[in-house]
Parts: sequence; C-alpha cells; structure tokens
Amino acid sequence: MLPLGLAAKRTGAVVTVHPLATKAAEQAFERGGNAVDAAVAAALTLGVVDGFNSGIGGGCFILIRKPDGTFVAIDGRETAPQKASRDIFLRDGKADPNLSRTGALAIGVPGALAAYDLAIREHGRIDLADHLGQAAAIAEEGFALDKAYLGRLGQAVEKLRKFPDSARIFLDADGNPWPSGHRLKQPDLARSYRKIARHTTDWFYRGPFALKTEEWMQANDGLITRADLAAYKARRREPVRSTYRSFEIVGFPPPSSGGVHVAQILNILESFDLASMPPGSPRFVHHMAEAMRLAFADRAHWLGDADFTPVPRGLVSKKYARKLAKQIRPDKVAKIEGHSMPPDADTDLFNSHTTHFSAADSDGWWVACTATVNTTFGSGVVLPGTGIVMNNEMDDFSAQPNVPNAFGLVGADANEILPSKRPLSSMSPTIVLRDGKPVFSVGAAGGPKIITQAVQAIVHFIDHDMTPAKALGQARFHHQWKPDGLLVEKALSQTTIDALRKIGHTVKVTDSIGAAQALGLGHAGRPFTGAADPRGRGVFSVTP
Repeated sequence: MLPLGLAAKRTGAVVTVHPLATKAAEQAFERGGNAVDAAVAAALTLGVVDGFNSGIGGGCFILIRKPDGTFVAIDGRETAPQKASRDIFLRDGKADPNLSRTGALAIGVPGALAAYDLAIREHGRIDLADHLGQAAAIAEEGFALDKAYLGRLGQAVEKLRKFPDSARIFLDADGNPWPSGHRLKQPDLARSYRKIARHTTDWFYRGPFALKTEEWMQANDGLITRADLAAYKARRREPVRSTYRSFEIVGFPPPSSGGVHVAQILNILESFDLASMPPGSPRFVHHMAEAMRLAFADRAHWLGDADFTPVPRGLVSKKYARKLAKQIRPDKVAKIEGHSMPPDADTDLFNSHTTHFSAADSDGWWVACTATVNTTFGSGVVLPGTGIVMNNEMDDFSAQPNVPNAFGLVGADANEILPSKRPLSSMSPTIVLRDGKPVFSVGAAGGPKIITQAVQAIVHFIDHDMTPAKALGQARFHHQWKPDGLLVEKALSQTTIDALRKIGHTVKVTDSIGAAQALGLGHAGRPFTGAADPRGRGVFSVTP
C-alpha cells in the first residue's frame, strides 16, 4: 500500500445507489486510491447507509478489469454451514419458507468482508483499515433517513420486531419505523468496523465476532459455528467471456447465474435485428422476453455452485443459442415446457435485496460489484452488540425441487443445500469491451430481474447506441419462465401492452422494475460517462 497522500491523483468515476457512498468513493480517489479502493469505500459505506440491501453480514461478487487487460473475479458469496443438510427447511415433507427467510436458519456464512479484503490486498492502494475508519465515522455520526430507506423499513417492520437488537436500531421505542428525517446513528456498527480495522478481518472470521455468532446460533437453533467462519475463503473465479455483435461481454461465473444467462440471452438475441426494433415496441419486447424465458428455463435446471454441481459451458455456446432462437416466433408466444440440452452437458463444465456499484479510473482499472444481504434487511437479525445485519441467503438454495423462493424462482438438484456450498445468485456485474478496451459497465438490484436489467441496458447501449443515462431510462420488462407472466413497467405504452397480450403474453404492469447503475467511456473530452438509475436516489460522479 502507498502512504496516504503520496499517490498522484487520477481521474476516477463512480456510480452508486446513495450519495454518501458515491462521496466515499470520491474521497478514496482524492486520497490516491484507484477504482478498487473507490469500490470498496462505497461498499463499506453502503453497509451503513443502505444496510437493508447490503453489508458485511452478506455477500458480493466483484469483477475487476486491470490496466494490463486481465480480469479478476472475486467470489464473496455466502456459504452453507457445515451442519446444513438438504432438507433443513422441510417440515412434514414440505418446505417452510419462513425458516429460510427469517431468523437463524436463514443465515449463510458471510463473505463480503473477505472479498473486500482480498480485493484491497491484491489490487488496492489504500489499507482496508482506512476505508473501514471512513465508513465507521458515518455510522457514528449518523445520516438522515430518506423516503427510500423509510419505505424499506415499512416493508420489514414485522421481521425487525422479532429481534431485539434489530428493533433497537431500526425502530422507535414503540416498535414502529423512525419518522422521516430521523438521524440514524449506528454506534455498534461503527465499533465493529473499527475493531476490524484494528485487528484485521480475523476479528470477524476467527475472533470475537465468530465467537458471538456461535453463541447466538446455539441459543437460537442456528447452525453457524466459529469453525464455519474460520473456514470461509473468498474465491478467485474465471470470468464468463462471450461476445455480442462486435463487443466482448465479461460476466461473473457460477455460483452466479448472471454471467451465464446474460451471455446466453444475448447470444439468442444475436439472431435478430434488434437495432431495427424501436425500444418499447411490441416486436422488441416480445423477442427479448422470449429469449429471457428460454434462459430462465435452463437456469432452473442447470445452475448451481460449480464447485458442487456440473454446470455446462454449452449454455453460452453460440450454436446452442442459434438452436434456441429458432423456437422464437415473431407473432406468437412459444411453448417452453422446461430446460433444453446444451452441447457436451456432461463433459464441458464450469468449475471452480441487493445493490450494484461501479468504478473506473484513468489508469485503466474498472470495477463492477454487486453486493447483497438478499431480501430487505436479510434475515432480520442483527447480532447483539455488533450492529451487523445478517443475510438470509439460505433462501437462495432450492429448499425443495420446483418450490419457489422469495423471488418466485424455482430450482432443481443442482442448487440443493450442501455443507460449504454457495447458493445460486442472479447478481450480474458485467463489463463490456470493444477492441479490448472497456467501454461500458452495468449491474443491478432486484433478484432475478438483475439479469434482465443488465441485458436490456447492454442491448440499448450496443443496438440502440444509447448513453448509460438513456439506456437506464427506458421502460423495463422481465420474464423468468416461472411463474409464467411478463412483468412490465407502467411506462410501457398501452398499445405495446395490448399487442403483447394479443400474441399470448400474460402481462402484469408494475410501477418499476429493479435499480441499475452504469458507467461508460466518455467522449468529446469527457473521460467517463455514467448514470444512476432514475428510479432511485443514486449518484454518478467523476473525480477530479
């Protein structure tokens, strides 16, 4: 690490879902950090100001493009504890969703902190302790709760009431959400951040936090032990690399389904002239939705942690995509009963609520990171005295074949629960290259809608030649095969909705779908361009 203040400043760009997280990234650039530092600074700050979405009690995927053109994929996904078994959520032969979504059994071994530590040690310029200290100051001083935060509190109030430390921090004395403008201070979280800064991540994975976790689990019928935390490792993965038109697409591999299915959907769509289809037109939405359906049918059968289950590389084969594309008819919804069979499915294999943020700098570092505690406020648990919101990622396993999780996704044996296994994720941090140079980065929040948001942004960027801001401003839609329904934003025209229903789509209209963030290479003297999703409160910034 370089001494603070001695590194030359570089031009950096960042986009996050919260102004304070973007500011933290700006300050990392100003202190001589690179895009990796900016991303980690943003991540740790989001754990304070956006803790209902992400934090060190959860997990993440980090995709890094280095100045020499090589890529690093760091897997900080949670793992199942050693005492976990396939049927832990079954009661009287049926999956009980309450057990996998709230409380002790819902919690997977957290991986985000290990991933941030690995990213900084190997690729950053500022010590992790410094980033932790900056975020701890925000937790201690507090910040005003905005409409978005209060909305999430309202959604999770019943869950938070079940756990004393959660209620003490996030609810008032009567057990209700804090009023608008309340300054939320989190001194316990600040102390935890500072203890990690002082004692390294060992405090979390091998020291007092691990001991406190084991004691709380034993008292609350949970499974995680000190040994589980001590055994956790962030993994380096080989990114999924594919092409679309004349661009290269780099995504995250299993246990993310995002990299595989962003590539698969784009491969299918290469068979169609999307540039001639106006965004939001019936033809455009129909062809995109059909490609989504085909990919999600495959996801339900094939995808899981590639360290434990065979995931065919043929899913991203161009030949396989052309075969699937032939099922798409321009004037009728196709009948898709289930998964298809990719080439060499038994031999050519991959191996070893949410937030997205991206950063880039003039030295050539690009970072796309998606982090999560899963659903709003995760399991609802804040471990006593730590201020750390714990995830409910165990719900992302298939508790029982073909039984939907919190996002309506179904899965098969490929995503069954096993000790140390990582649950399947839809997180899709993606970097797009042209002639070997990064030109666009995108990711999103929204469960399975993450994949389809990333695809739509990339298509608008490439096929419709849109800026990041314009691409993210388009009306969105989503289809995940099961349940069989096309979800569309109300911004889509009624004419398009009527036309889609006429050819067989079951259309459901919603106010908004997900939240995406994007960065792009600038032009006309601007080094970078970018946009936070107009549906949220995020901020894009260029420094200096």
